[in-house]
Amino acid sequence: MINIVDNQENLNPEDFYTSLKEKLEATHDFPQDYLFKFIITNEESKQTEIYRVFDNVKYTLSTKDSKNGKYTSLTMNAFVLDADQVISIYKEVGKISGVMML
Repeated sequence: MINIVDNQENLNPEDFYTSLKEKLEATHDFPQDYLFKFIITNEESKQTEIYRVFDNVKYTLSTKDSKNGKYTSLTMNAFVLDADQVISIYKEVGKISGVMML
């Protein structure tokens, strides 16, 4: 797994995604399965919003609730065609408030 946030704090979002695309293309052989991880508050509506982003993507899902049940982690292993599709998914999920993307 690549570290996508190393020294990226000062980049604007478009520069960040340009850098991410370069890293993805250098380290992945698309098309292939790509692992997405998200942490959300334990609200079913948040899960539904994330699932909608993946409506046209083949994926497997695993979830795990935090010890106190306040948060849920979602792990989605999705078949993606290229780095642009990965970035598009991150951008769409990023529009959902309260989602931490790992």
